[in-house]
Amino acid sequence: MRSGQIHGNDDPVRVLHLTDPHLFGDTAGVLRGIATHASLASVIQHYQAGDWRAHIAALTGDLIQDDTKAAYQECRKLIAQLELPVYCVPGNHDARALMREVLAEPPFYYCGSTESGNWLIVGIDTCAAGRAGGYVTVDEQSRLSAIIAASRAEHVMVCLHHPPVPMGSAWLDTVGLDNGEEFLVKLQSSGKVRLAIFGHVHQAYDEIHDGIQIIATPSTCRQFMQGSDEFAVDDNPPAYRRISLHADGQVQTELVWVKHE
Repeated sequence: MRSGQIHGNDDPVRVLHLTDPHLFGDTAGVLRGIATHASLASVIQHYQAGDWRAHIAALTGDLIQDDTKAAYQECRKLIAQLELPVYCVPGNHDARALMREVLAEPPFYYCGSTESGNWLIVGIDTCAAGRAGGYVTVDEQSRLSAIIAASRAEHVMVCLHHPPVPMGSAWLDTVGLDNGEEFLVKLQSSGKVRLAIFGHVHQAYDEIHDGIQIIATPSTCRQFMQGSDEFAVDDNPPAYRRISLHADGQVQTELVWVKHE
């Protein structure tokens, strides 16, 4: 689904990146020692208490943990407090049919796209049914190419769940994007993609690959230990990311940790 233009001047387009909240239908639900509803609520409150304001929110998957419609309804209630257009993509823990049912009406856009300033922002589905790892299908690659070709924007940001690059963590790299290298070549061939943001890895990442900035934001709940060969969590707090997209294609980003009280 495509929405109208949300930003029309030469000021940067500001994107709030949230990811991997892992919500339950029961708001008291706990994942790896974290009450995920309360944790996401604290992240939203932290954003609202600051003076940085976004034009758009990007929500990159694993919205829920328990495969219930109620969990998506709780997600909608919480995220709607931002009073922003919300571009969301599914993660491997999401139930895509339920997610589309609850989060495909404004201000939510399921795998949607929008033009803002000199930027095109596109959400894509990287999920593979029944698997933790991801894959970008031929149809999804073709849809992305068609959206880019139809846009007059000079710069493109792509939102996805799975990492298109290795994370240097043995267990995580078995559940990344199977065709990540191929997908990055596809992005590069457009000549317009400047930035790709993702979730899934519950840790920070920010590197340039063949001219494309690749960014991960930690979860709004529990984080994974970086560089670990086996599954492990760490004590880093919840986080969100502020992203500013400039008209000339430059990207500024700030990772914000929401410290435990």
